[in-house]
Amino acid sequence: MIETERLILRPLGTADADLFVELHADPRVNRFVGAYSRQQALERLALIERQWSERGHGLCAIELRSTGEFVGRSGLQYWEQFDEVELGWTLRAEHWGHGYATEAARACLDWGFATLQEDYFTALIRPGNEPSVKVAERLGFSPRRQDEVMGNAVTVYALDRPR
Repeated sequence: MIETERLILRPLGTADADLFVELHADPRVNRFVGAYSRQQALERLALIERQWSERGHGLCAIELRSTGEFVGRSGLQYWEQFDEVELGWTLRAEHWGHGYATEAARACLDWGFATLQEDYFTALIRPGNEPSVKVAERLGFSPRRQDEVMGNAVTVYALDRPR
């Protein structure tokens, strides 16, 4: 578990299926990350649990410290096709604009550099997702290359380990 001034981040798991489906059901949210049926969410969350078990990192639920409300997800995801670890964030639309994405992602990034041996982390951002570009830039990421993930074009932003 990771705690920040306003947030608690805990590993996501299959018990979070309903929250995961609800998060991705909003068209404002799923425009760049897609929607999930309950079965698809259970399968995705089982993979996240396995990554936590096998790799020691994965995606986290983001909850408000003040209320325990689930506001989104952030964390580190290994992409076998690139042999890279991505820092990602997805928040419920009603919680956009409060700095939660940057706060959660910064906490995951700091934890990742302190805990893992990665030389850098990436952020895979689809064209048009300007709010995520702004979060990545606030964290110090810069564009590294163009690529494709699950049939979608992405700009791969990256941040090297601080020296």
